[in-house]
Amino acid sequence: MPRDPNQRAKAVVDLATGQREPDPVPTKDPAAIARGKLGGVIGGARRAANMTPQQRSESARKAAVARWQKERSA
Repeated sequence: MPRDPNQRAKAVVDLATGQREPDPVPTKDPAAIARGKLGGVIGGARRAANMTPQQRSESARKAAVARWQKERSA
């Protein structure tokens, strides 16, 4: 859909009257989704393996604070 209000209104009218076909809904590639999930799993483990125990503790502390802040603001 166009961003301009006038063009958007014309597109809506064209769709309603059948003068224009709706845009196809884009689908996600299942293989790409699987690769992205795999990369996330590998990345976290590899990052943790390269950190010192003190760095892991600090990272976990920051994550816990972020989680608590998110729950309070909701």
